[in-house]
Amino acid sequence: MKVRIGIDVGGTFTDAVAIDNDSFTVIGSVKVPTTHKAKEGVAAGIVEVLHKVMEKCGIRPEDVMFIAHGTTQATNALLEGDVAPVGIVTLGSGLQGSKSKGDTTIGDIELSAGKFLRSFNSYVDTAAPGLEDNIRKAITELRQKGAKSFVAAEAFSVDDPENENKVVAVCGEENLPATATNDISKLYGLKIRTRTAVINASIMPKMLEAATMTEQSIKNAAIKSPLMVMRCDGGVMTVDEVRNRPILTILSGPAAGVAGALMYEKLTDGIFFEVGGTSTDISCVKDGKVMIQYAEVGGHKTYLNSLDVRTVGIGGGSMVQLRDGKACDTGPRSAHIAGLDYEVYTDPALIQNPRLVAIKPMPDDPEYACIECDNGVKVCLTMAGAANIVGYVHEEDYARGNVEAARLAWKPLADNMGCSVEQAAKKVMEFAAAKNSKVAAQLMKDYHMDPRTTLFVGGGGGAAAVVPHLAETMGHKHRIARNAPVISTIGVALAMVRDTVERSITNPTDQDVIGVRREAEQKAIRNGAAPGTIEVTVEVDSQRNIVRATAVGATEMRSGNRGAEKLSEEKLLEIVAENLDMEPSALKAAAHSENMTAVTAEKTEKKLFGLLKTTHHPLRLIDEEGVIRLQKTNALVRQTSVKKWRDTVKYLLEELTVYNDGGANYPNVYLVLGKRVIDLSGMSSEDQMYSLAAVEMEGYAAETPVIAAATRRLDN
Repeated sequence: MKVRIGIDVGGTFTDAVAIDNDSFTVIGSVKVPTTHKAKEGVAAGIVEVLHKVMEKCGIRPEDVMFIAHGTTQATNALLEGDVAPVGIVTLGSGLQGSKSKGDTTIGDIELSAGKFLRSFNSYVDTAAPGLEDNIRKAITELRQKGAKSFVAAEAFSVDDPENENKVVAVCGEENLPATATNDISKLYGLKIRTRTAVINASIMPKMLEAATMTEQSIKNAAIKSPLMVMRCDGGVMTVDEVRNRPILTILSGPAAGVAGALMYEKLTDGIFFEVGGTSTDISCVKDGKVMIQYAEVGGHKTYLNSLDVRTVGIGGGSMVQLRDGKACDTGPRSAHIAGLDYEVYTDPALIQNPRLVAIKPMPDDPEYACIECDNGVKVCLTMAGAANIVGYVHEEDYARGNVEAARLAWKPLADNMGCSVEQAAKKVMEFAAAKNSKVAAQLMKDYHMDPRTTLFVGGGGGAAAVVPHLAETMGHKHRIARNAPVISTIGVALAMVRDTVERSITNPTDQDVIGVRREAEQKAIRNGAAPGTIEVTVEVDSQRNIVRATAVGATEMRSGNRGAEKLSEEKLLEIVAENLDMEPSALKAAAHSENMTAVTAEKTEKKLFGLLKTTHHPLRLIDEEGVIRLQKTNALVRQTSVKKWRDTVKYLLEELTVYNDGGANYPNVYLVLGKRVIDLSGMSSEDQMYSLAAVEMEGYAAETPVIAAATRRLDN
């Protein structure tokens, strides 16, 4: 059996899971304490958990086809202020150089209360003789100020990176960690680009050491497969890339959970809740894709493409706030912070003559509910206890505890509130749902999610304590993910290679667009993606003059059979019928690719007492596993082939292009080849559409089936 191993390094525990490479079934999992204080750092825990899971499951080193780990190390370094002071070498000349001084003066970034990222500047005039000597002097000056890591910053270096790269080379000669802003982002905007590079440089020393130790430990285990590391956008990258851009691992923990939900749960539209003991990370999946945005660090915008995750201080261990001896709120403090046990995981025989007392986990905290017993036992009242009492946690759920113990512990609070134990627990859950629902509703609004078809999915050990009640409150269907407690670790094991290239280009030509696409594809290949598996999505933002290409591909060992069940056309129509709230008999499979089906229907809406009728043709593009990959309210669909795609696109453009005083308003065009959706909707000219599509069609047999679909831009 060939296996994939995922390792998730958390703040408290390091988890490992082994997965069958063909069927994607979980073979086994292991948990060990995270080794923060070991000489080898967290690498010691990674090696320990790796050996344990291999021993438990009988895995030989040669059986490991893929190994990856996710880590909170970069995130924790920023939260705790465990970062290196950064020296910024600003390059330039004349008026542009003077402006650059201001744009690259970052100063101190407050990472958390009292924790700062320090940075210092030194200016090098690129027009002055002896550029390399002047760079060395600047580096020496910055080291004297206390800089341990360095950034090279120059206006327009994304067009000409020579000078920035020279600074990095000089630092390399002196074994100093350094980052060029052009290597972090290809976008204009020197200030944000420099800020992003400074954050990257500040965590380089810590991450370099950890990455080297971990990689060597994997090699010592005789595993030949290269170690991959989880990124904050849900993909994985090589250790070499971690050494250059450790910033990409920030927020990779939540990204791993969503990656697991996407691959394991076959989500189309959903809100994913990863519930821990203290908090819940909430993120959005739309059309089978995770939603990405630019991350903020210390309240400042960066050019870091990261999962859009929103964290709420509600988890399975969230405590009950008190006012005058009655419940008034839930969280944000948890039993972990208070250093006390959960009531629901306590032997009921120990809950003797329980009394309600108020405690403050931290000096400035409000009062929280605690139970004291005659035998000296002290336990917290928690969300997990409330959910078990009310009946939302079932026998098979990880959060399942002893309901009898929970009821005994909650009775003093219920008596104070003048209600039953169930009513008190339900009230506390309502406080929690109010916080989570506000964030979930805003996330759905931001991404224009249809509440009717948006599924709530719970992951993490505390999922059953939070998600079922929240879904009921908000009127959504829900499910707890399979293997929910280790869904993040599964996400690491199943993650795809992902890379994004963004470039600032005014009025991009078709060759510019193709160039950015190829650059993204090559980066994905360098990071371990098998060339034949890569899908590239290209967006052209004409308002901001940005061309963005995102390449996603399977690792070499995952490019074969995924072992997934292929659904019948009848079943696919049933799934789409539920999504559209229509009868399956009203739908038709209008076109097919080798792995996708375009399902359409005819919907007539009556207005003004039936006098006006509007007909729409909704489109749902569904893959063979039942995941809807594209949803449009009104679309024109045609079956075509690699041989005839140009004629079909020409027909769609003729039918749907709208001409007005501003010129031609082209439709959004989509071509589906196999399982790849070639999105031409961002293109600003016919030439760009044809050029990009031609690149995607290269190498395919003439008769290969293609789905062609288009919508007017107002009909999305």
